[in-house]
Amino acid sequence: MIKKLLKLTPFKIVLLITTLVIVVYFEDPSFIKFMELKSFDLRFTYRGQIKPGNEVAIAVIDEKSLDELGKWPWPRNIQAELVDKLTQKGARVIGFDAVFSEPDINPGLKKISELKKRLIEDKSVKPELIKLVEKAEGESNNDLLFADTLKKSGNTILGYFFHFSEEGLEHISKESLNASLENIRDSQYNAVRFASAEAQSVPLQGAYAAEASIKPLSEAAKGAGYFSVITDDDGAIRKVPLIVRYEDTLFPPLSIQMIKEYLETDISFVIQDYGVDEVQLGDIAIPTDEYGSLLINYYGPQKMFPHYSITDIIHDRIPENLLKDKIILVGPTALGIYDLRITPFQKNYPGVEIHATIIDNILHQNFIIRPEWMAVYDLTAILLIGIILSLLLPRLKALYAGGVILIIAVAHLGLTYYFFIDKGLWINIVYPIIEIASVYVGITVYRYATEEKEKRFIKGAFSQYLAPAVINQLIDNPKMLELGGEEKVLTAFFSDIKGFSTFSERLTPKELVHLLNIYLTEMTDIVLENGGTVDKFVGDAIVAFFGAPVSYRDHAKMACYASLDMQKKSVELRERWKKEGHPEIYTRIGLNTGPMVVGNMGTTRKMNYTIMGDAVNLASRLEGANKPYGTYIMIGEPTYLAAKDYIEARELDSIRVMGKREPVKVYELIARKGKLDRANTSVIESYNKGLSYYKDRKWDDAISQFKMALMTDSNDGPSKTYVNRCNEFKASPPPDNWDGVYMMKEK
Repeated sequence: MIKKLLKLTPFKIVLLITTLVIVVYFEDPSFIKFMELKSFDLRFTYRGQIKPGNEVAIAVIDEKSLDELGKWPWPRNIQAELVDKLTQKGARVIGFDAVFSEPDINPGLKKISELKKRLIEDKSVKPELIKLVEKAEGESNNDLLFADTLKKSGNTILGYFFHFSEEGLEHISKESLNASLENIRDSQYNAVRFASAEAQSVPLQGAYAAEASIKPLSEAAKGAGYFSVITDDDGAIRKVPLIVRYEDTLFPPLSIQMIKEYLETDISFVIQDYGVDEVQLGDIAIPTDEYGSLLINYYGPQKMFPHYSITDIIHDRIPENLLKDKIILVGPTALGIYDLRITPFQKNYPGVEIHATIIDNILHQNFIIRPEWMAVYDLTAILLIGIILSLLLPRLKALYAGGVILIIAVAHLGLTYYFFIDKGLWINIVYPIIEIASVYVGITVYRYATEEKEKRFIKGAFSQYLAPAVINQLIDNPKMLELGGEEKVLTAFFSDIKGFSTFSERLTPKELVHLLNIYLTEMTDIVLENGGTVDKFVGDAIVAFFGAPVSYRDHAKMACYASLDMQKKSVELRERWKKEGHPEIYTRIGLNTGPMVVGNMGTTRKMNYTIMGDAVNLASRLEGANKPYGTYIMIGEPTYLAAKDYIEARELDSIRVMGKREPVKVYELIARKGKLDRANTSVIESYNKGLSYYKDRKWDDAISQFKMALMTDSNDGPSKTYVNRCNEFKASPPPDNWDGVYMMKEK
């Protein structure tokens, strides 16, 4: 009983794998998480680009601006001029993806301050002069100028960033940390409701220190927001925290602050015991995870949003209508100064465009979401797939099982793609695919260890007298052991050694067997390499066919290629054996394509996988018909028509072979397409002209052309044949109803 319970079955294998996948799902190891993140990125790639709204534009610190305005960082008077120009052109909100944490460096201001100090110390200096110097000092203070411009604009949000760990910050004093905190304190969230005392300890994203703009600028600006982002383990940015806890105070990002200003509304958070439950910005509900992070729905590579060079804005080169009522983000894109970010679309994405994307996502509610209930969906999908596979796979053959696996995998991938594109849902791809692949591998291994034993037995038992392709079909379809066949269009192949009797007489039996084995091995390898099946050997003759048992359309072409390769190999053997003192060897081949019966013929005790039919018999006749024409590869018209785009051939004749009433047109196969040399081309041109004259009964003209062909190649068999035949017809012309068909007098 216990042994029976422990015995593996396909059903138990599926059940075991499904259970293991569920266990791993709860553990969520990092390498599988990494795979899922990459599949998430691929969904963006397959989805393609999306056009964002027209509310957001970016004023960029680009190479052009650096060339005209000087290297970065610029004096604050340039920032002031930029804000002033944007305000004049009607920008609704201005946000800086930059921090001004140090006072502006102005050597002139320092000298003026030193001069004022000396004048004050000198009691003889008139007060009016000191006032003039004080005025010049004020006008030279770029920080005060920038702060005044910020205050007048009334719509500018400054950026700052958080340090999320104390690494490298040990030298910063508590006083400096407190000063930075004070500079951003006014930007904190005011509408955060905790459902309970426990909710206040929810592990939100925490910060160790803030790097904010200096106090005059912070006080003058409309507000501030952090532009810090959190990267995944692979360095990519796929989500942004909408809330960061620093010194028990909750702060918003730059994007949220700019939207608040744009919509003239506020944002509220509801935090439950398990985490962030609700984020509401006016009428917009923002979906976040329990930590308050928002998945970023990227629209494409960089420059999906309009980029305007800051120098063009300052110098009034940008039309007012392109900036009016816009949310303007200010940030760097020039190489060497902008923060390179990795996104699903690009590995060098400007950080300022991430904030633009977040703003557009929220304004148009174009979100990617992965709600908490999605885990229930994932587990249901894993269980459902496991049940389907456990019911179907044990009942199916390997091929059909693979088809089912493929269908389920494609259906799952299609479903996740649909939900991502149409519904903005992130459904887990990796775990169901791991389950599907593991089940298939498990079932395959199981079958190999059990059912494959029988197949290996069949292969071992029949490999001595059946072709490998036939054995494979026999394994897949044991019914092939039954007698019978099917009609298929194939190409039959017959070859024979020219003058084999004379050849064998010059050799001892041992030598004959040795050379014949070499010959048959070489020729058989060529047949098999070109996809043919060797039917049988009859002495020196080879019977083969192309297109079965494995079906393929270009069997005529492959049969022609095999024949040409065999003639080439015959030349090599002939030269080698001639050096060794053996007789020369020449091979004649006949090919014909047509319907024939292929299958197991014989008795229940002994059978042979072979071909039968008129088309087969004709191939045999064509092999023998080479002799009167002095050719070595003769092919029937069906073979020629099927392979003519791949071969060089010439028409030989219309003949009536022994045992056939209907005449057949035959061709000599010469070479692969495009492989004719100049001499052969010349021979064929003269020959074809001669053949045309021959058909028109112009015997002298025909003889002239055939002899011209023989002047180029004195061994051209068909030309010799036709010269003799034309002379015969001159002496004894054919009847008036002559149809040009030549009657073969022997097989």
